[in-house]
Amino acid sequence: MKNILKTFSILFPFAVLLLLMMQCKTMPDSAPADEKIMIIASYTRDCTGVAPMKCLQVKEKETDNWENFYSNIEGFTYEPGFEYVLKVQTRKMDNPPVDHSSVRFILIQQVSKTKK
Repeated sequence: MKNILKTFSILFPFAVLLLLMMQCKTMPDSAPADEKIMIIASYTRDCTGVAPMKCLQVKEKETDNWENFYSNIEGFTYEPGFEYVLKVQTRKMDNPPVDHSSVRFILIQQVSKTKK
């Protein structure tokens, strides 16, 4: 009987730890984050997402054409008349809200802000 209790007292903490680890779930937005540079134009354009709205104009390289950006960049406040170069983190969301992008954009650094 003493051997059984001794074995139980040794194995019990490991069993509890194993059960706790099995209960851990992946958090939303757990996909690896990527970083990229985005150039934001000094103006917005009318566009239609779920409803009519104003879209930022963005591109990744100087030689690219401007494109509508329907999402937002967390931590970034746009001011018309300035062109921005931003370093952003992108994260794929596991369960995005309906009618929203499946990618979150998070400001890492404002590289530059130029009056245009």
